[in-house]
Amino acid sequence: MANIKIAIVDDHQIVREGIKILIEDEPGFEISFETENGEQATKLSKEHKPDLIVMDITMPRMNGIEATEIIKKEQPGVKILALTMLSEDQHIKKMIKAGASGYILKSSGKEELIKAINTIMDGKHYFSDDATQAILQELVQPTVSKNRESDEVNITERELEVLKLIVNEFTNQEIADQLFVSVRTVDAHRRNLLQKTGAKNTAGLVKYAIKNKVFENNSDG
Repeated sequence: MANIKIAIVDDHQIVREGIKILIEDEPGFEISFETENGEQATKLSKEHKPDLIVMDITMPRMNGIEATEIIKKEQPGVKILALTMLSEDQHIKKMIKAGASGYILKSSGKEELIKAINTIMDGKHYFSDDATQAILQELVQPTVSKNRESDEVNITERELEVLKLIVNEFTNQEIADQLFVSVRTVDAHRRNLLQKTGAKNTAGLVKYAIKNKVFENNSDG
């Protein structure tokens, strides 16, 4: 029986290397190609004709959703397994709509990756439990998140400073410079704020700050 030809598409080399290590020694699997963006994936897919593509969602020069749509249109037989992070639940739905046969988390181990590939190659779908939980949580919880009141959210002084700068349209780099911290630290504060307030993005944080009059009691005059 011929080997299953697997392509790996992710903009982080360390992720591609990790997946290669997980599947290279697996009997019946072979690496078809690897690349760092969706644009290259569409070209190389026509050239190498893989059986399955492990596809990242967020990438420069064409994301995984667009690449999946194009590849499935040109080569309907190619299976797509989406690679995702828990924070990308809104993209997961678009990936499935684009033609992906399933998704697993980037943090998945070898056992789940092999299981996902085999399940999809058998013509079924495979959905990672953790990622599915994130989507279900989003479906049952939106009203709770949106109505979270300021008093119920325990925002630290530093997070409040970061939120104020976000509302004032400062970039992560500018916030880092202003507060004398690293961009990574600002990212962590931003993630905490999103989680605590139930906001999905920067616009949501701004809405939360305005709705809850977060800065009215903190003004200088």
